[in-house]
Amino acid sequence: MNGKTEGSPNNSGSDLTNLDSDGIELDTLEDLEASHLGDLRTTQYSLHEDIAHDEDGDVALLGSASSLEEQRKNQYTSRWRQVSSIVIESAPTLLLTTIGLLLTGELLDHVSRWNAMRAINELLMIIPVILNLQGNLEMNLSARLGTAANIGNLDDRNAMRKIIYGNLALLQVQATVVASVAACVSMILGSIIPDPPLSTPSLDGVTSNSTMFLNIRAPRPFPAKPGQSQSGLVEFIMVVSSAILSTCLSSMLLGSFMCTLIVLCRHFGYDPDNIAPPVASCLGDLVTLCLLGTVSSALIYFVNTPLPLLLVLCLVLIAISCVFVVRRNSEVKDLIWQGWLPLFGAMVISSATGIVLDTFASRYRGFPLLAIVISGLPGSVGSIFVSRLSTALHAAEHSTHVHEHEPSKKLVMFTLLLVTIPIQIIFLTILHVFGWLKSPILFIIISIFFFCCAVAVSLIIADALTNYLWARSFDPDMYALPIHSATMDLVAQLLLVLCFQLVSLMGVQL
Repeated sequence: MNGKTEGSPNNSGSDLTNLDSDGIELDTLEDLEASHLGDLRTTQYSLHEDIAHDEDGDVALLGSASSLEEQRKNQYTSRWRQVSSIVIESAPTLLLTTIGLLLTGELLDHVSRWNAMRAINELLMIIPVILNLQGNLEMNLSARLGTAANIGNLDDRNAMRKIIYGNLALLQVQATVVASVAACVSMILGSIIPDPPLSTPSLDGVTSNSTMFLNIRAPRPFPAKPGQSQSGLVEFIMVVSSAILSTCLSSMLLGSFMCTLIVLCRHFGYDPDNIAPPVASCLGDLVTLCLLGTVSSALIYFVNTPLPLLLVLCLVLIAISCVFVVRRNSEVKDLIWQGWLPLFGAMVISSATGIVLDTFASRYRGFPLLAIVISGLPGSVGSIFVSRLSTALHAAEHSTHVHEHEPSKKLVMFTLLLVTIPIQIIFLTILHVFGWLKSPILFIIISIFFFCCAVAVSLIIADALTNYLWARSFDPDMYALPIHSATMDLVAQLLLVLCFQLVSLMGVQL
């Protein structure tokens, strides 16, 4: 309504003569029809003012109570659609993550038997470190691009190309540094960790060469042969070349895939925050492990030649050239200095998680198998929540309305929690059907309860960590996910230990 009509209710006749037919609003005409009821019209304006102070602050002057009811109904419908999209988009992604974790473990079982892994122990030791760091890089990429997509930065083709090419170049720099650090860590571990005994006891029928044993044991999986020399410069160059080449190839392939996935999500109206982070974590492990096994098996035939060293030098030069590309890209030039501390902090936290696994895996039946999902799935749920929160914060900063009537944080947290429960039940059912895990029904019920606790803790940590970093001017897309992922691995393992302890105290035989 215009100010004249609202401010001068008793002069409607003179106002009408001063307005042409195009300038009269619908509500004004309705008021003029009831001009002989001045008191009624005054009451109607009062009603308008009350409606304008709706509790959500989103309702304008509606003109009638029925309009207000219809507006609230539309708002409810919009929020229900948002919740439905979370379920529809995140549930298949989380299920894929669970399957990917099992496939990664099975692949590790086969890769560990290849000649390169047997010949150079540090190649196997580097796997947990490099998977952790590379997975965090891919999740950071997905979070950054998800935010860019949701606030509209990818809608312009030129801006989209600049953002994507800049992030892919940045990923190559990060992958080179990460692989070099992982190689150094593996060589240090190889020099200080003693050789294991020639034979190791089986665990639930799982031998020392099995997936579960390799996932939980840091010491060398294969004893050194009599007369075999300790690792030196030649072995170090072999490890560095294999690590850098595999991570760079993984970053190129998986980075391009994630960029394509996020652009397609934006094009077809899906929220990449619900899809991309778990996919990045799952495929990051699987693809990097596959490439590391393949590259090391190929380079092992050239271990005593200059080829591995030349390869390292070429890859380092490529990384340096990518540094200049990043520095000239206004969209990502500042990111090259960010995010390193949480990456390496997450590596330290993961070492603590390995100690927990190493301590309790041989004490409880089925502990390593359950540890795969109770740590991986809550972390994936938390990564979705971190990405959504980060997008909302960036959108608010840029005054961008990403979603109208976005559901509250508590509703999103509750929805994500409910989504994971059927996935956990499906996982336990598969283990029981295939005979991989035989447990009493009481243990299954209690384990589901502790799994829900792990998911709840993951969501709470995601919320607190994202807001804490944002309040201190740290971009959650660069800093939150590595710390959250590593922390949840540790917390989930401790909750699983508590679950086994509780069931044991109740007298249940496992």
